[in-house]
Amino acid sequence: MKPFLIFAALLLAVTANTVADEKKAGPAGLQPTHADVSYGPHKMNVVDFWKAEGDGPRPLMVYIHGGGWIGGDKKRSPASVQPFLDRGISYAAVNYRLTGQASLPAPVHDAARAIQFLRSKAVQWNIRKDRVALTGGSAGACTSMWLLLHDDLADPKSADPVLQESTRVTAAAVAGGQTSIDPKQIEPWLGPNVLKHNMINMAVGERTIEGALKNYAQHRELYIEFSPYNHLTKDDPPLLMTYGNNMKLPSESAGHGIHHPVYGVKMKEKADKAGHECHLLIKGVSESKDYTNANEFLFDKLLAQ
Repeated sequence: MKPFLIFAALLLAVTANTVADEKKAGPAGLQPTHADVSYGPHKMNVVDFWKAEGDGPRPLMVYIHGGGWIGGDKKRSPASVQPFLDRGISYAAVNYRLTGQASLPAPVHDAARAIQFLRSKAVQWNIRKDRVALTGGSAGACTSMWLLLHDDLADPKSADPVLQESTRVTAAAVAGGQTSIDPKQIEPWLGPNVLKHNMINMAVGERTIEGALKNYAQHRELYIEFSPYNHLTKDDPPLLMTYGNNMKLPSESAGHGIHHPVYGVKMKEKADKAGHECHLLIKGVSESKDYTNANEFLFDKLLAQ
């Protein structure tokens, strides 16, 4: 089976609960308050927004889709959105440029701009700027963790008022995420099969992994910069990670490797050593004393006084 097909199968497994929820939700759907709103100059720079009811500005949950930065879409099921609306939390879902069109930093910096754009709409959309959390699976998880752990990208002197807004967030809860995309780091963690996944080479604009490795010196800074693991420090906001529990090493396939729980184990080890709040959920392997699932964590962080 081709690596991308393997990846697609694994991504379906990572999002199995969401798929099941979509079936339960039925065909009627839950329409965004604002759909396909442009947040930047490119056609993929669009966001959907569901406005929650409540007294005063509302916290905001932002979904960044997965797909290896190669594919995917912001479409959400009612069962994914409604639990947040029911608790007075607004919800947004983001599209961004894919690496077939524009390699790093485009997909991640687009998502960062989406966060800034949403904050710029705080008055019109009744958003509480100091309560913004992120979620996503696979590459969406990687992007979410990068934003969570990276220094603020706000530029107070920018002529663009959107870029004056902060990219820092309150918390992130992610599934099957890559804590590193650096082939020199992840191959020792996971074995050679992880490098068969096109996410790793296409992230830096290479058609093949052979090209990415041959030109590694040229791409090294991008690989290091966009690996969330490299940005974690003690004072970063809290993180919850969920993974499947196939712990076999080396990884069995490209799809297994790109979502391997060892990504989470490595991040959790670094977080614990730094004194950073990090929760790792792997069935039968790792649990949190405080949270049993991602939504429980997100509700707690977004609704904290």
